Amino acid sequence: MAAEYLLEMNNIVKDYFGNKVLKGVTIKVRAGEIHALVGENGAGKSTLMNILFGMPVIYSTGGIKGEVVLEGKPVTIESPKTAMNLGIGMVHQEFMLLPGFTITENIKLNRETTKHNPVSKVLGNSLKSLDILSMRKDAQKALKTLGMNVDDWLPIAGLPVGYMQFVEIAREIDKENIRLLVFDEPTAVLAESEADKLLETMKILAAQGIAILFITHRLDEVLAVADAITVLRDGTNVGCMTHEEANLENIAEMMIGKNVERLVPTAKDVQSQEVALSIRNLSVTMPGEMVKNIDLDVKKGEVLGLAGLAGQGKIGVANGVMGLYPATGEVFKGESRLELNNPKKAIQNKLAFVSEDRRGVGLLLDTSIELNIMMTSMQIQGKFLKAFLGIKAIQMADNKKIREHALKMIKELDIRCTDPTQITRRLSGGNQQKVCVARALTLEPNILFVSEPTRGIDIGAKKLLLDLLVKLNREWGMTIVVTSSELGELRSICDRIAVVYGGKIETILSPTAPDVDYGLAMAGKYSDREETV
Repeated sequence: MAAEYLLEMNNIVKDYFGNKVLKGVTIKVRAGEIHALVGENGAGKSTLMNILFGMPVIYSTGGIKGEVVLEGKPVTIESPKTAMNLGIGMVHQEFMLLPGFTITENIKLNRETTKHNPVSKVLGNSLKSLDILSMRKDAQKALKTLGMNVDDWLPIAGLPVGYMQFVEIAREIDKENIRLLVFDEPTAVLAESEADKLLETMKILAAQGIAILFITHRLDEVLAVADAITVLRDGTNVGCMTHEEANLENIAEMMIGKNVERLVPTAKDVQSQEVALSIRNLSVTMPGEMVKNIDLDVKKGEVLGLAGLAGQGKIGVANGVMGLYPATGEVFKGESRLELNNPKKAIQNKLAFVSEDRRGVGLLLDTSIELNIMMTSMQIQGKFLKAFLGIKAIQMADNKKIREHALKMIKELDIRCTDPTQITRRLSGGNQQKVCVARALTLEPNILFVSEPTRGIDIGAKKLLLDLLVKLNREWGMTIVVTSSELGELRSICDRIAVVYGGKIETILSPTAPDVDYGLAMAGKYSDREETV
């Protein structure tokens, strides 16, 4: 008797060094079913798929608890090779293609067809030749199944992005034993017409009995093709529904719904407040976080949140304003127009930035805490310097002032360290982040951009950093723009939250707005609903 489900992942638990990212997740998929897996960034989708595909990071960090069952039989998938041998394929969001190879060569890579030649007949199979005609025939068959009319001998380099995505799929369905395909954000890089074609292709594959696990943030695509939908939130199942039971509102609410504890009693009413920073028609060329002609006003004295799913552009806003990536448009601070693409000018205009990449951009890891705090101010503002032997043209570090200021920052921000000379690399993640904040505050800004402030730090340190941002705003009067993938954190401290989707501002919401509003906004469907009201 055939098993009811092709795949069962039962009560899956996974933690990384004490941080539990999956907390007993169960998902069941039937043969020939398109099963959508949705949830916010950090909900656990990628970790669950890494387990299914046997990615090395899973077993190099202690493995999992729970059970994976394929066609009624428990299996242990400890490598991608094992997954492929079991008939599991994955179409990754980032293309896994060799640009210098042809379409056929990419489709047949590591599964090449060979034939004997005069030499191999004498010296053995290892000297067989590639059977190019057979390989091309297989590639053409896979491409035809997908409805692709393209020369299979074209090189990958130079192909449109949509074609590359279909070559990825063709490679998977060319495998004789394929029975389960994972699509990880397959439409993220596609134009609308290409995305529609891909969704139709998924239906064709499902009709052939191939089960499809479909990971996407685009809820309209889920409703268009999914037979079943599982929603993850904070590493747990929060629901599984059929196509008939699902609608945008209930999926969105399930994705976002969580108890939000405000760190400040109420959000400030900033509608009548003076505009501190006016952003007009801003576009930013930041790979993976493109910003497309946004308009946004930051009110004086507010904490403004920038929310959105990965790759939608929220990270690009601060990086563009601060000049770290090429930007066009206009930014005004009061009546003064700021010069874009010039980090030095941004800092001189009393803007400061705590980068999302503290180890790559934010810190000099092998330098002392005190020099990390002071370095930018010394270079751009000329502070903490003194004349060498009374010669003003020659400046040197004023070690006394540096030490005094470093001790002050360490005390005020509660940076846990041995002393100001400690190498920054040896601090915990939370304390490294505080050093980044201390450096920004040393610039004496009146507008502070903070990007992903709690990424990669423990729960206790997260609370301390959020408390610090509230203190800077409420007690120091600083205007703060916080970009974060943690919506709950933004809702706990912000006065307003701008949701970014597709490189544009989808809407601006109150931190106390209904969960469904946030879910729809992050899926790019909030404005659609407003138009129908």
